[in-house]
Amino acid sequence: MWRWPVAVPAVWSPGPVSPSSSTPVLQRASAFTGRWFAVLVLAAGGLGLLLPDTLAQAAPAVPWLLAVMMLGMPLTGFALARLLDLSPALAAGMVLVGASPGGTASNVMVFLAKGDTALSVAMTTFSTLLAPVLTPLLVLWLAGEFLPVDAGALFVSIVQVVLAPVLLGLLLRTVVPALVERVLDALPLVSVAGIAAVVAVVVAGSADTVLSVGPLLVLAVVLHNGVGLGVGYGLGRLAGLDVPARRAVSIEVGMQNSGLAATLATVHFSPAAALPAAIFSVWHNVSGSLLAGWWSRRPVEPAAVERDRVG
Repeated sequence: MWRWPVAVPAVWSPGPVSPSSSTPVLQRASAFTGRWFAVLVLAAGGLGLLLPDTLAQAAPAVPWLLAVMMLGMPLTGFALARLLDLSPALAAGMVLVGASPGGTASNVMVFLAKGDTALSVAMTTFSTLLAPVLTPLLVLWLAGEFLPVDAGALFVSIVQVVLAPVLLGLLLRTVVPALVERVLDALPLVSVAGIAAVVAVVVAGSADTVLSVGPLLVLAVVLHNGVGLGVGYGLGRLAGLDVPARRAVSIEVGMQNSGLAATLATVHFSPAAALPAAIFSVWHNVSGSLLAGWWSRRPVEPAAVERDRVG
């Protein structure tokens, strides 16, 4: 909910933060700033990951991750863009959101939903580690017909913006755990501030587009998120997973690293291509919070809940 006060003023009064109405130098500065805010957010996320727990849960996470990234959210974004006849920039942005790895906010939602938090962390971590390879290939495959895609440049950006800071965070967590423990409480605030800045720059940079296609784009984003949540839970049920694991897979599928997607879209495509990610960033936190709140009041096996608390 905190992102609405950032996004709405950015649409109605875009001048102070809008790269589209500034000089080329300021446009490049805005992209640079967005990139470093994303680095800050992801490094903070890396500090919050527990590597031993992640490795212990790797086996069940990887198959779900590959299925989700290769057949789930990217294809859903592509299909919705076609169905709703979105512009090439917005269509490419929908695909990019779907092809992005999971975000650390999903881990919090899974915990609140009494889901399998260890599995959630494992899926987030492995999707992040695989993103430099999978995300460029998926975007090239599905978004290449909408806009030119430089998969090599995307690979380099993801390594710089995602892999390096996350690995740094994990390294610090392993080498200086006592220091990390002292700053963990501040990490959510760091992430909120960083993503809010990215959302403000993106929305302000495409205020005219937001005002002209806003309702249609919001519909596309809501459907994209909803399909991910529903398909994730359904696949978990078909696979015979327990209730906490189904909740984890559902939230991991439905919630994406939209801050990263917005940054990549701004750098490699256009501010308009970043709009789906900016709106997704707002909406998936609303839907995730509502779903987590509802699930938190639904009974699950006591043993599964206790395992999550320990993990």
